[in-house]
Amino acid sequence: MIFEYPPGQTPIDAAEAEALIPQLKTQGELNEWEEENILSAANWALSDRVLKRTDPLTEDYLFELHRRMFDHTWRWAGKTRTTDKNMGVSFYKIRTELRQLLDDVRYWRENNTFEPDEAAMRFHHRLVTIHLFPNGNGRHARLATDVFARTLGKPIFTWGGANLVSQKDARAHYLAALKSADDGDYGPLLKFGRE
Repeated sequence: MIFEYPPGQTPIDAAEAEALIPQLKTQGELNEWEEENILSAANWALSDRVLKRTDPLTEDYLFELHRRMFDHTWRWAGKTRTTDKNMGVSFYKIRTELRQLLDDVRYWRENNTFEPDEAAMRFHHRLVTIHLFPNGNGRHARLATDVFARTLGKPIFTWGGANLVSQKDARAHYLAALKSADDGDYGPLLKFGRE
């Protein structure tokens, strides 16, 4: 299989590519397969039954969510990356950075440091910046953020109202909003999240 990488997507190395579970031939087939896997995970994660007993601000939950999102696609689903990538912290810092993020977000939640949407987008941005997994980090961070928003009593985000895997304009706006957040300006990300 030849992988295609739109702007902002992390390339999969050869060892990670060998962990593909289904026998697929094209990027389009892979995208469809992953989308079905993710939809199943989203239905689970956003169900009232699961939301009532979920704290998305735990390492176990975040790893379980990724595993469910990609468990029919990749053998490394739910496991941290073991190599450095074109983005993200060095792989050996992942657990430390994640613990710090979760501590920060729990503090924000308990002390009403930010309005719920801003807390959620700051969580999203930092989760993407850490880049926990070999692939699927943006999709994972968006779903984790939706779960967090729901636990705060807010609706899920629209994320530009588009499929960010296939619609290039929406993806470009999303990446630009993340870049603004890198510089401390969360306004574009907040706007994009609710468009």
